[in-house]
Amino acid sequence: MAAAPGDERIVATYLIETPLDPAKVADVLAGEQSSGTFVRVAGETDDLRARSRATVERIVEFEPAGAPSLHSAWLAGRGATGPWRRARVEVAFPPANIGRNLPTLAATVAGNLYDLGETTGVRLEHLALPASFRERFDRPRQGVAGTRRLTGVASGPIAGTIVKPNVGLSAAQTAELVDALCRAGIDFVKDDEVNADSEHAPIADRIRAVMAKVRRWQDESGKHVMVAFNVSGTHDEMLRHAELVQREGGSCVMASLNWVGFSTMQALRRSTDLAIHGHRNGFGMFDRHPALGMAFQPYQAMWRLAGIDHLHVHGMGGKFAQRDEDVADAARACLAPLAAASGCDDRDDADDRIVPAFSSGQWAGTLPRTLEVVPDGDLLFLCGGGILAHPGGPAAGVTSVRQAWAATRAGRSLADAARDAPELRDALAFFGS
Repeated sequence: MAAAPGDERIVATYLIETPLDPAKVADVLAGEQSSGTFVRVAGETDDLRARSRATVERIVEFEPAGAPSLHSAWLAGRGATGPWRRARVEVAFPPANIGRNLPTLAATVAGNLYDLGETTGVRLEHLALPASFRERFDRPRQGVAGTRRLTGVASGPIAGTIVKPNVGLSAAQTAELVDALCRAGIDFVKDDEVNADSEHAPIADRIRAVMAKVRRWQDESGKHVMVAFNVSGTHDEMLRHAELVQREGGSCVMASLNWVGFSTMQALRRSTDLAIHGHRNGFGMFDRHPALGMAFQPYQAMWRLAGIDHLHVHGMGGKFAQRDEDVADAARACLAPLAAASGCDDRDDADDRIVPAFSSGQWAGTLPRTLEVVPDGDLLFLCGGGILAHPGGPAAGVTSVRQAWAATRAGRSLADAARDAPELRDALAFFGS
């Protein structure tokens, strides 16, 4: 069902904190991020404001905070003493202000508003995109269905790992490790985010050496292992290295999204049909403070407009700071059609979904909790140490993950299944402690 004409606006939901009237501060925010500034200026006619100004749609106030979350020199200079009022506000922006420009969308919904002197906290919590606006931007080329087709995994989790040690291996050593992982039965291998084009393993050398092993394994077994090469670099380097991956028979490239930027990711998407594995390293600086930055939902929405196919969500019971509820919400956001997930369109756009990549401290024992979040297994389950540090070696690590999947699918506890699954038993004994 298409959105009604009145719904054809981009709606951003914020949590704001201020000692002032939240309604007035919300209006300042809306003006600052559209046609206005702190005073009305020449040329800012009523017609222009009606066409281009953002509007405050809703305000819900909460209990005030006991102290300001962040410092504001503007408020301090005016002797503000609280109470520090908190409110959730919805602001609607005209898509015509943005056109087809993804950096401008980001600057609009997550730009100078963080510096507003009237606030002691601003956090972007949700971004709702009309279906008509979503159609202006790229979709994933592979997404869930394409990643399954390329890896040959028709159902259940796609088992993956990360090249470890993170850095230090030569191109030849990396290729030997990938060869061993292929023979261990892995579906997916990725570079670490801190290993892109190092002096000891230049990316072009690494692509050629690794893909020679992948092609040989595919010739022997019929199985293609997807390798996500970290091509993060300059705009031209990324396009050139993606082209090399394609020539060498690869199926995936990876990029550190926050550091290469929207425009380069859009150019990469438009230059290749390879799966693009989006790594969110640095996301914590947006998310960890409850009164600042942005939640995962608007973050993933903007990156999905760049056409990525996979996106990291961290892991259940993992080693990082996010709560399991946050990880679960992130995975569900990735697997929801983008416009429908925003509440603006209920079409069945299955091709718009992207694959959540669960990682950080994952092993066979964390898989059941992961499958509670994604019961059909449409996910990448990435175990670094959980596979490579298994006491029986990488092959046993891969097997333990598959045994955990079989047990969960059969409704058995891992402890029960481990009685006749030695690799799973060893994983429970080693990692479970």
